[in-house]
Amino acid sequence: MGINSRTGKDLCVHFTAAAVNMATSSSHSAVRRVAIFGGTHGNELSGVLLVKHWLKHGEEIARRSMEVRPFITNPKAVEKCVRYIDTDLNRVFDNQSLSGDQKGKVPYEIEQARKINSLFGPKGSKNGYDVILDLHNTTAHMGATLILENSRDDFTIQMCKYIQTSMAPESCAVLLIEHPGVKYATTRSIAKHPIGIEVGPQPQGVVRADILRTMKNVVNYALDFMQYFNEGTEFPPCSLEVYRVLEKIDYPRNESGDLGAIIHPSLQDQDWKPLNPGDPMFITMDGEVTCYEGENTVYPTFVNEAAYYEKNQAFAKTEKVTLMAQALRL
Repeated sequence: MGINSRTGKDLCVHFTAAAVNMATSSSHSAVRRVAIFGGTHGNELSGVLLVKHWLKHGEEIARRSMEVRPFITNPKAVEKCVRYIDTDLNRVFDNQSLSGDQKGKVPYEIEQARKINSLFGPKGSKNGYDVILDLHNTTAHMGATLILENSRDDFTIQMCKYIQTSMAPESCAVLLIEHPGVKYATTRSIAKHPIGIEVGPQPQGVVRADILRTMKNVVNYALDFMQYFNEGTEFPPCSLEVYRVLEKIDYPRNESGDLGAIIHPSLQDQDWKPLNPGDPMFITMDGEVTCYEGENTVYPTFVNEAAYYEKNQAFAKTEKVTLMAQALRL
C-alpha cells in the first residue's frame, strides 16, 4: 500500500499481512460519488472555509477513482454567519420535511433540504451519493470526533478505524448516535454511508488554524481510505471502540424555564472523561452542587456546547461499546 504522504507511516502497519477470511468478508461496490458538506451550520467556520477553498482548488481533494464534490449546504446562514435562518438544517432531513406536504410558508432550511436531497439523494435510494462527509465545529472540548449513524455498516466502521489509526497519536473519538431518543435527521443522512466530522473546541463565528488543520487531515484520511478501497485494498476484520449516546441531559431550570445551574468546573472541558456516581455535574450561583446519581460510569460529550442551550442540552451521556466489522473488499 505504500507510505502515507501526510504522516510518513507505512500503511501496511495499519492493515497487517494476515490473510483476509473471505467467508466473513463484506463485499461493497466501489465508491464513485463523495460529497463534502460545509456550512450546514453557518457559524461553524472550519468547514465553511475548507469547502470554499476546495471549490477553487479541487485538486487538493481529487482522487482518481471517484468524484469528490465540495458543497456549501446553507449559504444564507453562511452569509450571515449564524447557525441557521429559520430552523436547524441538520434536523430536517426526515421524510415529512422532504416530502413537500407542508402547507403555508416553508422555512428556508426545509426548502434547502429538499434541494440538497434532489442533488445528493434521494434519501434512501440507490441513486444517492455513496459517502457524505459533513463538517462541523463544536464549542465543546471534544477534539476530533467522527459521528457514526449505523452500528452495522461495515464500510463506515472500517473508515473510522482507518482515520483513527492515521490520526494517532492525536486522538479521534467516534460517537454513535444510533438511539431512537437522540438520533435526528441529519443533512448527511441522505448518503449511503454518512459520516459527521466534528472538531473543537472552537467558538462560533471564529476559525482556529489548529482546528482547521485537524479537520482537513480527517477529510484527507477519509478520502485516502476510499481511494485504497477502490484500488482493491482488502481491509481485515476490525474492532472499533465507540461512545454510544444514551440520553441528553438538560441543565437544572427554575419555574420560568431559565437556567438554575451551570456546568460544574470539574466537568467543564472533560468530554470523553469518566463521570462516576457522585461526581459533580452542575453548580448554582449560590454554590449548590448537583451530582451524578446514576449507577454506572458514563462518558459525557458535547459538554456545555453553546448551540445546544436552545435545545435544552447541557451534555450527552454516552457509554463505551465495541463494534465489530467484517473484512472489507470490493
